[in-house]
Amino acid sequence: MIRLFKVKEKQREAAENSNGKPPVKKQSAGELRLHKDISELNLPKTCSMAFPNGKDDLMNFEVTIRPDEGYYSGGIFTFSFQISPIYPHEAPKVKCKTKIYHPNIDLEGNICLNILREDWKPVLNINTVIYGLYHLFTEPNHEDPLNHDAAAVLRDNPKLFENNVRRAMSGGYVGQTFFTRCM
Repeated sequence: MIRLFKVKEKQREAAENSNGKPPVKKQSAGELRLHKDISELNLPKTCSMAFPNGKDDLMNFEVTIRPDEGYYSGGIFTFSFQISPIYPHEAPKVKCKTKIYHPNIDLEGNICLNILREDWKPVLNINTVIYGLYHLFTEPNHEDPLNHDAAAVLRDNPKLFENNVRRAMSGGYVGQTFFTRCM
């Protein structure tokens, strides 16, 4: 039974492609939804989007956030997005490419943001994720940390936390960890 469907599908594809034109790549439901999300994007002025693999690869892109308030004001932070073909039924995979001293982002770039994990729902979109990332810079959350040391400093000594963020963004050591300049 399964073979029959495969044969019929191949016959249909051959018939569609027999008109001499190159085969048209069919878009997955995830690509269609992502295209819609991108066309409706309403980025804050402090955020930008780029497609390092070209516009033909919509499923992999980067978002750069330049916070204009809070501890991270003046910094430039880049995030890579990988979108699954079953998007929006699966959350985007997002990593911070900029090494950062942040309670909710670890040194490997993993991000602790609830809508990228247990609170993801198909009604959410790329715009929601970008605003969520931006919110991490304006309101870092010491109660749900990935970087426990940074969270403890933020909770216990906000002034020292601010100094550590500035040192890291300027390109320097915080403890034993070196951060490259991102200002």
